[in-house]
Amino acid sequence: MTTDEVNQSVNEISAHQVAAKAADDKKALDVLVLDLREITSLADYFVIASGTSDRHVRTIAEEIEAKLKAFGYKALSQEGLDDASWVLLDYGDIVVHVFLNETRDFYKIERLWADANRVDWGSLGPSNLVTSDSSSN
Repeated sequence: MTTDEVNQSVNEISAHQVAAKAADDKKALDVLVLDLREITSLADYFVIASGTSDRHVRTIAEEIEAKLKAFGYKALSQEGLDDASWVLLDYGDIVVHVFLNETRDFYKIERLWADANRVDWGSLGPSNLVTSDSSSN
């Protein structure tokens, strides 16, 4: 992907959509995007996903990080990759949470943010913008 293609695709696709699609590409379970803009200044969006094992959680988080990096986003902070029961990737306006199923069930983060609007992240536009090949430039 050329720089012009990346710049064009950033304008067409939101980072939270890229993160959600990347999680989905790695078979994450229950991918959810919450729009927090009207209820907190903590972040604009939470992207929440689950994996079935610590390896799966780590793979999902690494894929999200790689895809967002290809779009020019660098995580400000990263927590939990060693243990991989709850990985948090902080991009400032977007915070990504990747949980083990059991950990997500325990913390019920969706219930904590029940007032947030759920975002339809599936209408991504050109699917080739977030294929596995886009992270290998």
